[in-house]
Amino acid sequence: MTRDIDIKSKDQVEKINRLACETPYEVWLYDGTVMLDARSLLGLYVLVGKQAKVVTEDDVDPRQLTRLVAKMA
Repeated sequence: MTRDIDIKSKDQVEKINRLACETPYEVWLYDGTVMLDARSLLGLYVLVGKQAKVVTEDDVDPRQLTRLVAKMA
């Protein structure tokens, strides 16, 4: 399951990482070329200024994912 997100700042990257670490399921970010584990802070900094897709397993509740992405924005 995926949702789009615009990553605008390093503060947002840190927020995304914190929220991903709090979830009971894996969260990934995909920018069209690379898939990054959202729980790995260092790799996420390459996404600043880019649009990415928040990716989770298909069994995650779509409403839960939508709320998570809204918090990340």
